[in-house]
Formats: sequence, structure tokens, C-alpha cells
Amino acid sequence: MKLLSADEAARLIQPGWTVVTAGFVGAGHAEAVTAALERRFLAEGQPRELTLVYAAGQGDKGQRGVNHFGHEGLVRRVIGGHWISAPRLGELVERNAIEAYNLPQGVIAHLFRAIAGGKPGVVTRIGLHTFVDPRHDGARLTARSTASVVELVHLGGEELLFYPSFPVHCALIRATTADERGNLTTEHEPFHQDLLAIAQAARNSGGTVIAQVKRLTRAGTMNPNLVRVPGILVDHVVVCENPDDHWMTFGEAYNPAYTGEVREPEHAFVAPPLDVRKIVQRRAFLELAKLRAPVVNLGVGMPAGLGVIAREEQHRDFTLTVEAGPIGGTPAQLLSFGASANPEAIIDHAAMFDFYDGGGIDIAFLGMAELDPEGNVNVSRFGRRVAGVGGFINISQSAQRVVLMGTLTAEGLEVRAGDGELRIEREGRVPKLVPRVGHLSFNGRYVRSLGRDVLYVTERAVFELRDEGLTLVEVAPGLDVRREVLDRCAAPVAVAPDLKLMDPRIFRDRPMRD
Repeated sequence: MKLLSADEAARLIQPGWTVVTAGFVGAGHAEAVTAALERRFLAEGQPRELTLVYAAGQGDKGQRGVNHFGHEGLVRRVIGGHWISAPRLGELVERNAIEAYNLPQGVIAHLFRAIAGGKPGVVTRIGLHTFVDPRHDGARLTARSTASVVELVHLGGEELLFYPSFPVHCALIRATTADERGNLTTEHEPFHQDLLAIAQAARNSGGTVIAQVKRLTRAGTMNPNLVRVPGILVDHVVVCENPDDHWMTFGEAYNPAYTGEVREPEHAFVAPPLDVRKIVQRRAFLELAKLRAPVVNLGVGMPAGLGVIAREEQHRDFTLTVEAGPIGGTPAQLLSFGASANPEAIIDHAAMFDFYDGGGIDIAFLGMAELDPEGNVNVSRFGRRVAGVGGFINISQSAQRVVLMGTLTAEGLEVRAGDGELRIEREGRVPKLVPRVGHLSFNGRYVRSLGRDVLYVTERAVFELRDEGLTLVEVAPGLDVRREVLDRCAAPVAVAPDLKLMDPRIFRDRPMRD
């Protein structure tokens, strides 16, 4: 193991290399090293034509994370799970300036392990009948993306998708402490990500592993049970000189409740206001409350706030999980998404997706940006703007029950709730229920054929996926069904003969348990 500065580490990366970065939204990204790589490119024009691969999105929707790679010429190809946190890369996609692919996050996490183990790739059902399927877009995001990154195969009479392995020339990872032999621990990180798999993938590809850390310690002083990456895999260590480049997340310098160092007290909880987000979250929460001790996944955005709603309702008969690895506790939001306060356990990213893909989630709460009468959902692309699918496909195709959450209209929607009723103060300009989704992130009929229950929750209406397609089953008290629900859909949907009112407790400004 050799100690380097961030600038020295950046100079090791050669033109044409495939570079894998660790991280999850605002956590675990080797910010000092990737910032140095960007500086080098802007000053020297090198390295060029890199292939960037990452599983979870990494960025602050500004300049940090994989946004450092967002320069034409620096990258030739990007394979990523989530894109919304890296608008600089998104701009390159919009201009057709790079080869770009969007694979399911869990598939990429599993690919790192396959590469580490010298396996030909990953064979899975995940991605069938979505934009990832070669019969649709084959995960391509730009016209110049002509290479194939996924193939349709048949094994044992079943349709499956094959995602082939590739060599990794450089792994950029992050930990808390390194010893003199390069062993790495993650005691101040909110989870362990894919550190071991990425390091093994690079090492066994003949590549280079560069680790950013906060501090060094003597060899032989670490508890071996706490070492996440052994020193035999680490070539270079960068001790971060600027503390701002090694915050726990892009939103928090350090939160000891994420690591179990302290337990966040109950009085730290603040109930959110009764706005449109809380209305949707409350209705979704009622689905959670129906189940006994379920294992739950919460997606990014509006679904992530469900843990706060559960705390307000003093409901604890469930276990929340986040794909980053935390089990139990209350998932964090915004730039700390992926972490959980007061977790019971933290496992590896890929191991969590093993559990998810195998059907371990009893109920998943996920966002929806666009839906259609077939029950299809788009969360990944809107015109030329790329958001990315993240773990959405893994989770939505594997959970026993799926609750999709979002407003019925967008851009300007204003509502007022009180006395058990809802009022639309100002209608959104854009309907989110459209004749046909623009990008197929979720195939309603395929998921229903798997025997899954699917519910679509909005602030004013609840839809269910039935054999006839999307069906309106509930409407908010105080609204006119025709004028304020059906006429706000840009495509017709079925209406249940036993149409019900949404629970009026949702629309009262006090806990629903009162």
C-alpha cells in the first residue's frame, strides 16, 4: 500500500480505463479523488475516454460526486443505476455526447461480485419487460449507445436477462480508517456499500484500487472483524486533507445515530406539516398498518418520509430497510438518503439486493412520476431528461406488494386539507396519468402476472391494478369524482363499482391515531 495525495492518485488513471466509483447518493463517494481527477482533466485534457460505472447514484444535483465526470471527452461511456443526482452527466446524455446506459442498481451491484469471482456475468429476471429488456431499449439512453450491455437468454424454458461482465481498471472507494498495510474500516460511514466487491473486481481484473480515508493507524491495531476491505486488495490510500471532502453524507458532516454510536432520542422527532406530500404518505401508511410485522422498503423521495409518518402515529410493528444496507431504524432523506437513524443492522449493498430479488420484501413503497391506464409507470426518463431507475426495477418486480406514490398532477398543484376533506386550491398544469408512459420503468401487466398486488396512491385518488388495468377505487372526501379526478387524467381509467372514500383521518391536522 502506498500513500498518495488526491492529485497524485488522479494522475494514476489512464485514458480509456473503466473506472468504478463507490457511493450512495451523498454518502461514501471518494470526493477528494474525483475532484482531483476533474481538476486534472480541466488543466491537461487528460485522462480521456473513460468508462464510468456506478451502481447507486452519487451526487448532490450540483457539482459533487460523479458530477466531476460530467465533461465531454473525460468520459466516453457511462453505465449507471441512478442519474438524477448527477445533472452534469445528464446534460451529456441530453446532447447525445456519450454512450450511456441505465441498468438496475441491484444488477450492477451483483455485477461487481460476478467480475470479482471471474464469472461471465449476471443472469436474472430483473429488468424483463422494461426499457432494460433488449426487446425495448436494451438500457440505452443515447442514440450513440450501440453496444449491447444486456442479452435475452433462455434457460430451463424460462426467459431471463444476461448482463455480461467487463474488466475494471480502477476502483475508487472510501472508508474511514486505513492501517499501514491498507486494511480499511468504515466505522464513521453510514453503510458498507459495495466496497469489498468493487475492490475485488478491480484486483482480479489486474486493476488498481484507490481508497480515500479520514485517518491512518498502525498495523495490527484494527479489530479484524471490523475490516471491510483487506489490505491485500488496496494499492493506494489517500488521506483526505479537507474535511469538507469527507463528510458522512453530502448533507451532514457526521450523524452518530446512523452508525449506532448513539441512539437518536424520541424528542428529536418533529411531525411534518399537513401538505400534499404528507397526505400521500398518510394514505400509503394505512397499507403498512394493515400488515403484521412486515419487512418494508422505502424508495427515494416521497416514500422515504413514510418512516416519519410511522413515528408520528407511534406505529412500530414493521422493519424498514433501505437498499444501501441499513435494516431497521428510520431512513434518512434528501442528501443523506440511504442512511438510517437507529438501525438494527447494516449489511452490504449487494446482499440487500439478494434479499430483495429473492422476494424478501413484504411491501415496498416507491415513487411514480408518470403512469398510464395499463398500470405502467415511468420514474426513469422524461423526454431527454434522465432520472435513472436506481433500485426501482429490482424492488418493484420482487416485492410481494407494491404501493406507488405520487401526486395526480404536477407543476403548480396546491391543495388544502382540513375537517376530513380535501380541496384543490390550484390545479397542477401537467397530468401524470397519461395515455402511455414515456419510459417503461414498471410493466403493470407483467408484474401482475407474477401475482403481485399493486396500488397507486395520490393525494386525491387511489387506483388498483386489476385484470382490466388501472382502476379507480378511492377518492378523497370533498371532491367531485368527474371534475377533479377523472377529468384530470389524460387517459380514461376504469372505475370500481364500489368506489369508496379515502379515510377522512388523512385530511385532519392531527395524528390519525387520535
